[in-house]
Amino acid sequence: MSGSESSAPAGSAAPEALSFTVHSMPQPTLADRRARVVSGRLRLLIVLLACAAPVIASYFTYYVIRPEGRTNYGELIQPSRTWPADLGVRDLAGQPVSAASLRGQWLLITVGNAACNTDCEQHLYMQRQLREMLGRERDRIDRVWLVTGEGTPAPALRQAIEATGSVWMLRADRDAVARWLMPATGQALEDHLYLVDPMGEWMMRMPVDPSPQKVKRDLDRLLRASSSWDRAGRE
Repeated sequence: MSGSESSAPAGSAAPEALSFTVHSMPQPTLADRRARVVSGRLRLLIVLLACAAPVIASYFTYYVIRPEGRTNYGELIQPSRTWPADLGVRDLAGQPVSAASLRGQWLLITVGNAACNTDCEQHLYMQRQLREMLGRERDRIDRVWLVTGEGTPAPALRQAIEATGSVWMLRADRDAVARWLMPATGQALEDHLYLVDPMGEWMMRMPVDPSPQKVKRDLDRLLRASSSWDRAGRE
């Protein structure tokens, strides 16, 4: 008896070897690239508009929808001016302070050198009084003293300011501050209180020797208009 053959039967075709064809991936065209760039920019714009919408709505409500019989005591800055990235403020110990860390609340700013003359002290006192006059809304406003020039505020003055909390004493170059905040014609940079909104936009300048009650009225209106997009107190 013969053994079984393991080879293919005579006359049958040998199995063909498997083969693979490699196809190149389609390369994006210039038009495709442009379309993706445009799409990405549109998505970014939508996100930015969504973030800014509450701010825009509050300003629109305050200045357009309900203007009847309304006059601002402070001078509205149009267009508002963003806190400059190159302002380079530091705390009194010399550590840099980022503009982002100041955002989220309203800022009532005074400018003065470390020696702080009588007018400077009056502004610092008014800052404190205005904040206290706001009652339960006071935690939505921080006081800022931009200290220009060399030197350090007197210990007694510094202690009095810090005792009331919610104050930033920040050293800044006067020329750099003057490129952002601007006094009224014929006035000095140190003559005003300046109001910055929670987005870091300088948007109002108070008159020289301001009336606390009239400034409070402006603050009350702005705080009501912005109640949906700022926060009370810092995290």
